[in-house]
Amino acid sequence: MNRYHGRVVAITGAAQGLGLAMATRFAAEGATVALADVNEQALANAARTIADAHDVKLRTDVVDVTDSAQVNAWIAGVTTGLGRLDVLVNNAGIIRDNRVEDITDDDWHAVIDVSLTGGFHCARAAFGPMKHQGYGRIVSFSSMSWRGNFGQTNYVAAKAGIVGMTRTLALEGARHGITANAIAPGLIETPMLASMNGPARDKLTNKIPMRHTGRPEDIAEAAAFLASEAAGYITGIVLDVDGGISIGSSIR
Repeated sequence: MNRYHGRVVAITGAAQGLGLAMATRFAAEGATVALADVNEQALANAARTIADAHDVKLRTDVVDVTDSAQVNAWIAGVTTGLGRLDVLVNNAGIIRDNRVEDITDDDWHAVIDVSLTGGFHCARAAFGPMKHQGYGRIVSFSSMSWRGNFGQTNYVAAKAGIVGMTRTLALEGARHGITANAIAPGLIETPMLASMNGPARDKLTNKIPMRHTGRPEDIAEAAAFLASEAAGYITGIVLDVDGGISIGSSIR
């Protein structure tokens, strides 16, 4: 497919994991991709990997999404340098898990600032250019944890906030041709999941109705659909990509 020929897609947290998988997928469909991350070396490696596989135009920028000035400069550079901005993927996020009484102020603010405030900075910066062109897609990343998860007060608050923000962006963007949707991944094969030890990982996997974890490509597929023209009448939703774990447990 070549759904994104002539489109410009900007992705945060694009240097590895889900971000890299999505950047690769959009590039495979002809998009010009603007990759942003805080890790300069990983960003360069990611761009090289994509360029080796696909003959598309790429842009890389070291961006700290918690810094609104950096985000504004990045979005302005993308729209000026590439001519437009069609899709924003808010993917940057971190975890600092702990029981509520052991979460420090720094751990609280770090997670909220990257996952929620960073997403807000990017959406706010992208809204103007998208309104001007009368077209835009904003895909932000929540998590299956947004409904509540033990030991993740900060992360859950951030990911639940993404859901609320997405629904409001959908309302404000609808009359301007802008859709806003969120993806809530389940257990996906990423570096974050790879750090989990065997017994804990097996316990979680056994709770998935499909009995296996997902692949980054599963998330990239979902993002490529929600950001496409074909999804133009879908806005304000949270798409669970989790093998059915969000449905709840069965007595069987």
